Amino acid sequence: MIPDKQITEMELRRNNGERGYPKYIAYDGIVYDVTNCPHWLKELHERMHFPGQDLSGEMEDGPHKADVFNRPCVKIVGRLKPLD
Repeated sequence: MIPDKQITEMELRRNNGERGYPKYIAYDGIVYDVTNCPHWLKELHERMHFPGQDLSGEMEDGPHKADVFNRPCVKIVGRLKPLD
């Protein structure tokens, strides 16, 4: 279930784990909180990705597919608000 919340690009970028903010990433229009995921505990995930970004264009080159978002540590936050 996807919460009825719109996350702007600015909010996504701000939620990068710095200054007490959680770590958000977006994929295919959905925003996820990965703050408590072991592979996201450092600033850089697998030496490739930073939190606070839309990773939609990155998944094809990754070692895993969209099913990674079904892991227990991943929480759905809402939908990425389309740019006007």
